[in-house]
Amino acid sequence: MDTKEIDALIKLLDDPDPEITGLIQAKILSYGATVIPFLEHAWEHSFDPTLQHNIEDIIHKIQFLQLKSELKYWNQDQSHDLLKGAILVARYQYPDLDENKIRNQISEIHRDAWIEMNDHLTAMEKVRILNHIFFEVHAFGRNTTNYHAPQNSFINTVLETKRGNPLLLSIIYQELAKDLDMPIYGVNLPEHFILAYMNEGLTDPLPGEKELRVLFYINAFSKGAIFPRSEVDKFLKQLKIQPHPHYYEPCTNVEIIQRMIRNLIFSYNKLGHDDKVEELQGLLAELGNTN
Repeated sequence: MDTKEIDALIKLLDDPDPEITGLIQAKILSYGATVIPFLEHAWEHSFDPTLQHNIEDIIHKIQFLQLKSELKYWNQDQSHDLLKGAILVARYQYPDLDENKIRNQISEIHRDAWIEMNDHLTAMEKVRILNHIFFEVHAFGRNTTNYHAPQNSFINTVLETKRGNPLLLSIIYQELAKDLDMPIYGVNLPEHFILAYMNEGLTDPLPGEKELRVLFYINAFSKGAIFPRSEVDKFLKQLKIQPHPHYYEPCTNVEIIQRMIRNLIFSYNKLGHDDKVEELQGLLAELGNTN
């Protein structure tokens, strides 16, 4: 890397000619993330607001391009690690987010629940223990006062504030369940997001037995309330939505991350942040943008 060239290019970012600054930005962008420390150093030692603004813009563009690349790679990886996907989405707003810190926070909750578990417990007993640890001991709950705030869709802020929307609470709950070997998965219900506790003994149901795959449903937005399939029927009827098998069965982790990004698009659209809406639509496109 030619550090002298980089320093010279950065100094030219305050050029009044937008065509010249555009060419300079393109050249700096070609260096990728390795140029960020030089940009940050220049920002700290500058008193020119125009130069600082241009530096901030370039840093954001570099970080956004890197995020798009990582999300594309995540989508191509067959494992589709849900927690990793949620962390990547959070890095849109918090590019320096520490992944290890997030995983350690999840691990602390998991340890508290693991201590209370044993192999002789029923599915409902296990859920009640996890509910107690998650919603009572660690005091997680729903954010109803500022339901559509973007912060409710970032896993780091939900872990810090212990308040979130149905999707983020369900993601954390599902991740804890996975670490506890509990077959709990997200269900992409319209206007809401719930969890399903699966019947592990019925992996390949016969015709007419598909409904038996789910033992019961869990509402993470209501302190882990357990409810049967008939409640999903009632919910869909209230919304005047025709029942579809997809509304009862677990969805993929890709679909969960897609929904998370759509929630953010909705939030920023309400706030009038058109630039963020456009960028998030770009992230969604990396995942296929399916409904």
